Order: sequence, then C-alpha cells, then structure tokens
Amino acid sequence: MSRLDKYDAIIIGGGHNGLTAAAYLSKAGKKVLVLERRHVLGGAAVTEEIFPGFKFSVCSYVVSLLKANVIRELMLPRFGLEILPLESTFTPLDNDYLFRTSDYDQTYKEIYRHSRKDAENYTRFGPLMSQVGMAVRPILETIAPNAIRPSINDLVSLKNLLGHVKGLNNETFEYLCKLMTMSSSDFLDEWFEFEPLKATMSASGIIGTFMGPRSPGSAYVMLHHYMGDIDGSFRSWGFQRGGTGELSMTIARSAQHFGAEILTETSVDKVIVKDGKAFGVALENGDEYKSDIVISGLDPKLTFLKMIDENDLPADFVRDIRNFRIRGSSGKVNLALDGLPNFKSLPGDGPHLRGAISISPSYDHLERAYDDAKYGNFSKEPYMDIILPSVLDPAMAPPGKHVMSCFVQYAPYNINGGWDDIKREAFGDAVINTLSRFSPNIKDLILHRQVLTPMDLEKTFGLTRNIILDESKIILSRDEIGIWYFNNPTVISRGRNEFISKWGERELEDNWRLLSKISFSEQEEQEEQESTDNVLNEIAVKESDVDIVSAMKSLPFDDDEKILLNNCLLYTSPSPRDRG
Repeated sequence: MSRLDKYDAIIIGGGHNGLTAAAYLSKAGKKVLVLERRHVLGGAAVTEEIFPGFKFSVCSYVVSLLKANVIRELMLPRFGLEILPLESTFTPLDNDYLFRTSDYDQTYKEIYRHSRKDAENYTRFGPLMSQVGMAVRPILETIAPNAIRPSINDLVSLKNLLGHVKGLNNETFEYLCKLMTMSSSDFLDEWFEFEPLKATMSASGIIGTFMGPRSPGSAYVMLHHYMGDIDGSFRSWGFQRGGTGELSMTIARSAQHFGAEILTETSVDKVIVKDGKAFGVALENGDEYKSDIVISGLDPKLTFLKMIDENDLPADFVRDIRNFRIRGSSGKVNLALDGLPNFKSLPGDGPHLRGAISISPSYDHLERAYDDAKYGNFSKEPYMDIILPSVLDPAMAPPGKHVMSCFVQYAPYNINGGWDDIKREAFGDAVINTLSRFSPNIKDLILHRQVLTPMDLEKTFGLTRNIILDESKIILSRDEIGIWYFNNPTVISRGRNEFISKWGERELEDNWRLLSKISFSEQEEQEEQESTDNVLNEIAVKESDVDIVSAMKSLPFDDDEKILLNNCLLYTSPSPRDRG
C-alpha cells in the first residue's frame, strides 16, 4: 500500500553515512525518512551484545577522520559523542616488544633501545608524513571538475588545485610522489632499519586492501592513516565510549532532533522509477513511500543492480557497475574474555593494553599472510590489529571481564571451495593460534568468540564482497567515499547523447585530454599546431552555454602553472627532479 505522505528525501540504509545525510537535510528544513533493514542502526558501525553482558563493536572498531565541522554543525557532543583516545601501538615479539606512544620522549627511548638511527629518523618521519598528509587533504576534499563540459567554477577549481600543488615545497612534493607510487616496505626501508618497526608501520599500508607491504601503492594507504583526525586533532585515532555503534546513535539522535524520521526493521525492495526519475521506494512488505529524491547508503552494486531495475538505467552504465571492482580481504574475530591477555614479552596489565596491539613482527610475516590470500586461502598466521575496548570503557564488559576486537587479514571473499562453517571455525582457530604465540593464556580466557568471514559480513551487513569502508575503520563524511545518490538516471544517458550530437561517434574525450596531447618538443608543436588550433576553434564555436576557451584565457594561469598542468596530465609518476 502507498503512504500518503511525501518526503523531500528518502534515505536507504541507516549506516553512519546515511544518518549524516539525514541530519544535514533535516537541519536544512527538509522532511526526511531513513529506512534501515536491520533492528539496529549503524550499518557496519554498530555495537551489539553478542554474548550476555559483553558489548562488541562488531565491525568498525575505531574512529578517525571525524571532521570538526561535522561535530560542531550536528552538535554531536550534545547527543553522546565521547571519543577516548588510542595513543599507543604495542607490537609483541617472540623475545621482545616494540611500544610506541604519543609521548615523544618515551617513544624515542623505546626506539633507541632497538636502533639509534631509527630513533633519530623517527623524529623527522612523523612531522614529514603529517606535512604531506596536510598537503593531500585539500586535493581529497575537492570535488572533481566536470571534464566533459567544464563550467567556470570547474576551471577555477582546477586552477586552485594547480596553485596548491605549485605551492608545495620541494621536499613535500618529492615525498608525495614517492608515497603515491612506492610500496610501504620500499618507502620505509629508506628511513629505518629495525624490522619490527618497519613491519608495524607498513601494516597501516595494507589494512582493508588486497595488497602486501611490498605491493606498489601501499605507501599511499599508509599515508592515509597519518591523515586521521578527531575534532581537528591531526593524526588522531580513538574509541567511542559505548562502542562504535554509539557514534552512529549520536548522529541518529542529531538527525531526529532536527526532525528526521527513522525506521528500523524496514527493508527496501526497490527504488520506484517513473519516466526516468525517482518516485519513491517500495518495501519488501509491499508498502511504498514517495519522494523525488532517493539517497542510497548502500554500495554501488547493491544500489544500482538490486534496488533499481536495469531497464531504468543506461546499458553502458549497468555494464560499468557490474565491472566495478570490489575486493575485500578482511575478517573479524570478537572475543569475550574472562580476564586480560598476558603477553609473554611484556607481562601483566599496563599502558600497552590501552592502545592498539599489532601482530606484525616482520615483513615476512605480513607477506606470508598475503601469499595465502593470493592463492585463495585465509592466512594461517594472519596480521591482526587488536584493541581491548573494555580497558578503555569498562562498561563494555562485566566487572573483571573484557572484550577483544581482532581485525584480521587476510580472509579472501573467493576462498578455495567457498566459505562454510568448517572454514569459519578453522579461520577462527588460525587467529587464536597466532595470538597465543604472543599471549599464551589467551585460549584459557575465551568465554565466547564471534568469527565473521567475508560471507558473514556481506550477508549480515550488506558489505558486498566484504568491504568494510576500505579500511575497517569508520570514516565519517569522507568526501572521497561520498554518499551514493540516485535522482535522475537519464541525465547520464542524456549527457552521452549530447556528446554524440556535438562530436559524433568518437572516443569520449574531454578538452583537457585533447590539450594534453600537445607535445613539449618544438618540432611536434609545429606539426600539431594546426590540428590543435582547429580543435580549439571547434570547441569555441560549438560551446553554447559557456565560452570555455575564452574563460580559460581569462583565468590568470601563469607560465609555471601551465607547465605544471601539462606535467600532471602527461605522466603518471613524475620525478621530483622534473618539477617546474
């Protein structure tokens, strides 16, 4: 049956992204409805009592990239936001340990104990990574310009980006290029010599990816972890009191405060489309809700292949979505413990249990774990990122008891023979056996364990092929992830038709790429000048809405910016020596 009330926007999915959208739309005075399939809000950012008295952050388990403006604008502290800092990383070894904290002097002494050279370099490494991270952030926060029909705003945005890159000092530019192209192991080898230090730091480059520390590109993922912040505090990671689900609830309370309506146990069957436009949603029970705007908090495959009839979308778009690569690599093991784990390299309670615990003793340990996954198996000795939430927040477990969160790599979605109960238990055993190598009492402490394979994560939380936000960490308002939006799918098709009418059946190629084909050599410039002039003239004549060429000429690009633009377009991994 149809609901008579019409909403300004309907949001599919009550995860933290969908709830954030609901809060902002409601604050803007819009009538908003959020529909969540499960009984609990949060998506992959949930807290659940899996075992009596024990509360688990089932999937996402730490918080970062929580922008200060989101906290302020949605008044999240008023609704329960309380982030407890995670200020250390403990790496247990067979006969020793590595312990890094936010205390500069303590960390220096600890690394000095293993390597004087590394201690000295470590003091420079952190500030440098922060510097590069700050340089990258404006780029990530900029909406990509329209490449096919750039407006004046698009051109101004591009100029601002060029100005930003141009303003980077030589050192920042050099290391940005390295981090964008190198493996984390190669990059760290240039700085450090103590293997466990390098391995632990490189682990940040593989979290949530299907890569090993020696895989090119992992250095950038490592950089991304240095970009975390909480309420404007750069390089910060924390734990929400009450578990990650409580963070989702603070956003939900904010959304409700501004007027949003939120329904749980309400499963959407499909988006209703009429004449190429969103008309509302149909529930699995047959009910319908009307809105001209439907926002999906689901991933693109679920959104466009399950929620929308393929006949309502352009065929090439459907093909691209089918080919859209989603490749998860992670599993999760949550433990209810009868007491604290005792690590043989650093026995007893202490500050090392109040931060992250990294099972990453060496590059080889991480690479062997990756090797298992490459050939279709879960890691026999996996990498793990562990926290003990109950040490930070005692309310997460009964008195004297504890919960342990183990993020595990690797667990490939397409495992040999497929996932079943036997493989799930074997995967859980591999995690416990690896952990017991460093904490021999762990097996005696386990009261209950929850083992989540990629298939479990997909079935329960709708994470297609087990993607936990790319990092298994909650990311709030990340512009590069965004919210999948559906309003008028015919726009895509219309844009393609307009292109064909203007340019004919040729490769979909924007003006910038056409211009980038111009060679820097004088000889080639002379040979191609005539054809290039023809192209530009054609663009200028056919541009009906905005004279793009004139607009480009009117923008004050200086010679250095023009060179930088062409360099960025012409090669993918520029050498710092070629800059300017």
